Amino acid sequence: MSLVKRNTVFPSLLNEILNTDWYGGLENNTSNTAPVNIKENEKDYTLELLAPGREKEDFNIEIDKNILSVSVLDEKVKTDVNEKFSLKEFSVKSFKRTFSLPDTINEDSINVTYKNGVLKFTLPKKEEALPKPKRLIEIA
Repeated sequence: MSLVKRNTVFPSLLNEILNTDWYGGLENNTSNTAPVNIKENEKDYTLELLAPGREKEDFNIEIDKNILSVSVLDEKVKTDVNEKFSLKEFSVKSFKRTFSLPDTINEDSINVTYKNGVLKFTLPKKEEALPKPKRLIEIA
């Protein structure tokens, strides 16, 4: 299983050139992607996407031609106009992540849960992709 990659050579090169306190670099809070952990065991893959402050209805999850897409539309945190803040750092940003699924994933049995700010996918492997038990072969 892999992430669908973008060409990041040019922005990374620019960031190295401009990465000074004066310019601040190009990667300072410009990325609207949610961090991801991907684990694999014998039976399945587990994909965990960190997205705190959301409701499960906020997510749009699609699979098309072995590409898993997870997105959230941009929403503003609603505040009363009369409220005065000394400091306001809460923000909710949109993002979209896409993952290229291997052919060994059983797409019909994917399970998704959202708990404590983590969107967790259980991506079971197809029966033929599971490891086969060791077998003794006798000599005739």
